[in-house]
Amino acid sequence: MPKKKRTVTIQDVAKKAKVSVSTVSRVLNGKVDVASDTQERILSVIDTLGYTTNLAARSMRSHKKNLVGLIMPDIAYPFAIEVMKGVNRAIAESEFDLLVYTTGDVRKSGRASHEQKYVSLLTNSISDGVIIVAPVAGEFYSDAPIVSIDPLASNPNYPAVYATNYQGAMEAMEYLLGLGHKRIGYISGRAELESSNRRLMGYRDALKQAGIPIDEQLIASGDYTTETGASGARQLLTLEKPPSAIFASNDQMAMGVFQVAEEMGLRIPNDLSVIGFDNITESKYMGLTTVDQFIAEMGYVATKMLTDIINKKHPENQTYKVQTKLVIRNSCMKMAA
Repeated sequence: MPKKKRTVTIQDVAKKAKVSVSTVSRVLNGKVDVASDTQERILSVIDTLGYTTNLAARSMRSHKKNLVGLIMPDIAYPFAIEVMKGVNRAIAESEFDLLVYTTGDVRKSGRASHEQKYVSLLTNSISDGVIIVAPVAGEFYSDAPIVSIDPLASNPNYPAVYATNYQGAMEAMEYLLGLGHKRIGYISGRAELESSNRRLMGYRDALKQAGIPIDEQLIASGDYTTETGASGARQLLTLEKPPSAIFASNDQMAMGVFQVAEEMGLRIPNDLSVIGFDNITESKYMGLTTVDQFIAEMGYVATKMLTDIINKKHPENQTYKVQTKLVIRNSCMKMAA
């Protein structure tokens, strides 16, 4: 039976370099009170032995880790997967590696504190900067570069990438109104996010412009998950006067609408028109009409922005707006005259 390889420890490094453990620790923590020849010897031993903190050793030589962090609430959801596609493409074109942190669930309580903790951890000791996706924390206490995708506010105090959510929602609504729908249900996203609020505003303003009174009963609360899309659809479709169309503020919730429509024996689009927002891969196979916000492109742009900032190439603008586009498929139908 082969002998199991033992993990190299800080004690091994100290023994090989003929110094104390505390001296190795001081070098790893960037202390300047260690003689330069001793520091170089310790760093050389770390590289030779393959000590697990050789990333820190490398960064002390160049003052750069060549590593960026990506913080997102849930890597299993389609939105996150699309973001990852863009981030991955940018990383492949760069000299950087990527480290991903996640809370595992968009609904987990205490997410703001988790985000702040992760940002602090990553920027203080591990990475050169971070990308944070759909943050719920309003601010982060770090001097290191931070770029946000779908930020909490329209103009955060750090660079951000987001879609033209208001215009996208207006275009979706104008399309439904143009098909003759007047009673249009809406399922909102996470209330703490600017993207969700902008889409809701687009829904409301489109109705106002069309001269249609806003019926608050037609607005259901969601959180961008399939489950709340389904619960919102049940709430809307069991009204005394149910809507003829539902605008779900993301494709994930539109999936929930499809599920409930099938349960209730409603045909899409014959009995119910449905429109989403995101244009995730699944929407194509569902035949879902949706608003494309080019999520992968947002991931790519955010990563390029971050690596440029790390490399001292600061962007001209703090924010980058991705223009949305309506993608018409076969989930909506013109109302009978």
